[in-house]
Parts: sequence; C-alpha cells; structure tokens
Amino acid sequence: MASNPAFNRLEKDAQGGYAGFRSGGQGMSAAPAAQDAMSAQQLQEMYNREPAGPVQTDRVTMDDVIMKTLGLFAIVLVLGAVGWGIAAASPALGGMVWIGGMVATLVLGLVIAFKKTLSVPLIVAYAVVEGLFVGAVSQFFNSVPGWEGIVPTAVLATVSTFVGMFLAYRFGLIKVTAKFRRIMTMMIFGYAIFAVVNFVYASFSSQPFGFGGTGMLGIGISLFAVGLAAFSLALDFDAIEYAIRSGAPQKYSWLLAHGLIVTVVWLYIEFLRLFARLRE
Repeated sequence: MASNPAFNRLEKDAQGGYAGFRSGGQGMSAAPAAQDAMSAQQLQEMYNREPAGPVQTDRVTMDDVIMKTLGLFAIVLVLGAVGWGIAAASPALGGMVWIGGMVATLVLGLVIAFKKTLSVPLIVAYAVVEGLFVGAVSQFFNSVPGWEGIVPTAVLATVSTFVGMFLAYRFGLIKVTAKFRRIMTMMIFGYAIFAVVNFVYASFSSQPFGFGGTGMLGIGISLFAVGLAAFSLALDFDAIEYAIRSGAPQKYSWLLAHGLIVTVVWLYIEFLRLFARLRE
C-alpha cells in the first residue's frame, strides 16, 4: 500500500466494491422476482449448500500470494544466475547489465505502479530484468578484493530480517496504522529521491558509494536504508492482509507478490552496500 502506489487501487476498489458488487442496480431489483419463481425445494437445496469460499468466488487468498511470490522469486533466482555468469565472463558487459537493469526496473516499476489495469506480463518482465540486475550486481561485489563472501552474508541477513519482521508483525510487535503508513511513505519517497541524487554524485565523483563514502556517515546512511527496507516489509504484510480481508480479486495476488519481491531485493541490495562499507 504505502510502499507501492499501485496498492492504493486495493483501497479504491474495496470502497467502490470489487467485481461490480455494489449496492443498488438492476441486479438487486430483479432478485425478488427470481426468488418468487423458485420452488420451495430449490430454495432448500440452495440453503443446504456449503458457502462459497475465496477460491470459488475468485478472491485473493494467502495461497495465491505465496505461490505467485515463489514463482516470481524463482524467476529472479534463475535470471540472477544468468546475470552473474554474464558479469563473470565479461565485467564490461556485466556493467551494462547492471546499469541497464537498474534503469529498466525503475521504468517498469513506475509503469506497473501507475498503470490503470494490472498487467501480469509486465510484472513477470520486471522479475526477469530484476534477476539480471541482481546477478550482475552480486557478482561485482563478490569480485572486489576484500569483499569475498559478502554475497552469502547479505543473503543470510536478508532471510533473517524477513523472518524476524514477519514474526514481529504476526505477533503484533509491529502494528501498521494509518500514521505509520504516512510516515513510511514520506521516508520511502524521500530516500528514493536521495538514492537517485546519490547515484548521480557517485557516477561523477571518486566516491563509489556516493555521499558519506565508507566513513561513519556512509555507514549510518546504509543502516538507515536497511532499517527502512526492513520496516517496508511490514507494509507489504499489511497490504496482503488487507487484500484478503477486503475480498480483492484473485488477480491482485500478482501485485502483492510483486511488491513483496521488490522489497526483499531492495533489502538485499542495501545489505550488500552496508557490508561492503564495513569491509572498507
């Protein structure tokens, strides 16, 4: 929701009624006439039927989100291996994949977020490009002298943080309120602007990490970014719960899975930067 502008559609659609289930209209006025035409036996049979669940009514379920998330994550992993191989075989080509993937994910992310209709092919394409980007970036960090083993360390830290945040959210240690969403939204957009400016500065200066370099300021910036990405997971968990609770259409499971993958990759990249700064 707050971590991804596209999640705002969940609230808008829920307020208006999903899949055309709105009060009023000809469908409601025609119901009494259809009921009068039914026999007592037909009404009894309808009464005895088991109520339709989320699957029968094409509403999003937790299983949908989990399966879509695992599917997109598998794409990221497979293409990540491809990106790693490309960067290992040719550092120059790997750099192109790195920069091109970063720009492509930014463009695709904005299109997915603000497109009026949800597009599954765009979400899958984002996972493909993101995988190539992550693989190329990971290989670069792993190849720098003194940074050996930094990739598995970042992976372990990402998994541990994900599990910790999920448990904290599940047991109510972290509560996502309207105020929490507003604050997180402002901080995320503020950091996004800073990240763009910092990338431009790093590209035209001798500081590979941009502002702060590998000093205490730089480490502080990385710690802030890791914390921001970690708490963004709580927003994603809340968005999933909100979609299930409000009866969102099943197609939204793709959007929810996409948002979760984006946050996890962001957290992983920030851990890479933090550990690289600490190594220096």
